[in-house]
Amino acid sequence: MVEIGGKPILWHIMKIYAAHGIDEFIVCLGYKGYLIKEYFANYYLHTCDVTFDLASGDMEVHRSSTEPWRVTLVDTGEQTMTGGRLKRALPYVGGEDFCFTYGDGVADIDISALIAFHKEQGCLATVTSVQPPGRFGALDVEGDRVRRFEEKPPGDHGATNGGFFVLSPGVDRYLKDSSTVWEQEPVRGLAEDGELACYRHNGFWQPMDTLRDRHVLEELWDSGSAPWRVWD
Repeated sequence: MVEIGGKPILWHIMKIYAAHGIDEFIVCLGYKGYLIKEYFANYYLHTCDVTFDLASGDMEVHRSSTEPWRVTLVDTGEQTMTGGRLKRALPYVGGEDFCFTYGDGVADIDISALIAFHKEQGCLATVTSVQPPGRFGALDVEGDRVRRFEEKPPGDHGATNGGFFVLSPGVDRYLKDSSTVWEQEPVRGLAEDGELACYRHNGFWQPMDTLRDRHVLEELWDSGSAPWRVWD
C-alpha cells in the first residue's frame, strides 16, 4: 500500500495488467490485510462525484472513474510464505492459466506477449527474467586514468527473477503447505522437470525494496514519463 504518485503500488501493478485486458485480480493478504480490504471497499466511492442527502441518507453518484475490475481478497495468513499464499489462492483461480507476481515491483513489460510466450512453450510456468538496474556509477579504469564513466549502468549482466510469472493450474503439485517458499523448492522442481520457461524482458523494471527505491519511482512518476505507465 506504499504510495507512488498518490496511488498504492498495488494499484500501479494492477493498471499494468489492465492495460492488456486483464480485469480480474486475486490479492493475497497478510500483514495488515485489512487496510487493503478497506481500500477496495471504499474505492468506488473515492473515484466518484457524489451527492449525499444528509437528511434522507441517500447517495447519488454523478460520475465514476472506477476501473471495471473484479478484485478477490484472500486472507492467506501473516506468516505464510510465497508458495503457501499461492496455494491458498488457487481455489479462486479456476482451471485456466493465470498471471502471478509480487506486490512491490513495476515494469513496462508486454503482458500480452508474455502470456502468448507461455502458451507457446507448453510449460507449467514461465518466469520473466530481468537485468537489475545498477546502483552506482561505473568506472572503466586503465592504469591511473578513467577511460570511461557510466552513471548507474545496468547491473552485472546477470538475469534475475523479475516476477511477472504466468502459471498453469498444474503447479499446485509443487506446493506443499504454508511454509513453502515459491522461489525455492517449487521453482527449482519446475526447472528440473523442464516445466519452467524464461521470458526475457529487456526494458524497464524496478522493485521497491527500500526507501531509496521509492524515491526513484516517485521521481519518475513526477517527471510525467514513468516507464511503467503503459495505460492511457
